[in-house]
Amino acid sequence: MTEKTSAVPHGVREAAIDWWLKQTGGRLTKKERSAFEAWLAEDDAHRDAYAKLAALGDFMTSRWPGAGPQRKTRRRRRRLAAAVSAAALALFLYDDISLRLRSDLLTGPGETRQATLSDGSRIELDARSAVALNYTETQRRVTLLEGEAWFDVAPDATRPFVVEAAGGTTTALGTAFDVAVENGRAHVTVTSHSVRVASGGGEVIVEEGQQSAYGAREAVRPAQAANVDRATAWRRGRLMFEDRPLGDVVRALARYHRGFVYFVDPALRARRVTGVFNIEDPIAALDEIETSLGLHATHITRYLTIIHQ
Repeated sequence: MTEKTSAVPHGVREAAIDWWLKQTGGRLTKKERSAFEAWLAEDDAHRDAYAKLAALGDFMTSRWPGAGPQRKTRRRRRRLAAAVSAAALALFLYDDISLRLRSDLLTGPGETRQATLSDGSRIELDARSAVALNYTETQRRVTLLEGEAWFDVAPDATRPFVVEAAGGTTTALGTAFDVAVENGRAHVTVTSHSVRVASGGGEVIVEEGQQSAYGAREAVRPAQAANVDRATAWRRGRLMFEDRPLGDVVRALARYHRGFVYFVDPALRARRVTGVFNIEDPIAALDEIETSLGLHATHITRYLTIIHQ
């Protein structure tokens, strides 16, 4: 990781969030008010953490009326919070249902899956990934609808094995390879033998240890040397990044966590990140990144994380 700076201790930040929620939830009792003032006076870090969180609350209120302090009944606030959570959950469920209707194999957030196909080929799906299968007597065609998958193809000279993704195709030439779709682009990394990648009227042979990429209606890029271990680290329960924008890193971690990550300042997305993270605990990975970059990740609910200075 880069740009190491000091950060507010996690316990202090959690206490500040707790007090802020109490403040926005209604009037404090005299006992609570005394405890709050004592906590503020206890340490400069307490005052600083609460001030930053209060400023963040003002920022949220200016963009989403109703997000900040409101003098309404606790029951009404609980109903509003429940409605927001239900709406967020419904959005995710809609996406899942839409993919289920189109896919034959599907994984959810934080879930990976291995499957053996009828011809003996093997597929490993990363989290939030989906494929549709179309096997006939003359072809073996797999469409990567979303996410990332690794393929270990069984030989069959009479039926080519073709993976469609992002408007292009990857044809196995006796092969094991990885295909990832990100921001409408496909990245193909070959772990064994070779493949033929075609897109935008062009094609290229990608050999073992190489990678290529393309976008919809875009000519495929020439093959180049790839860091295969980094590209396939997800198969070992890790994500590896070298000098990648924070926005890309957060987007990759989002595969393993059902929730939204919002940047108060969009410029923060450009901060550079290098590191290896455990995909089984994406929240811990976010906390590690925020500490390393001198940022803060405020978890409003398990569905919403706000990243700020």
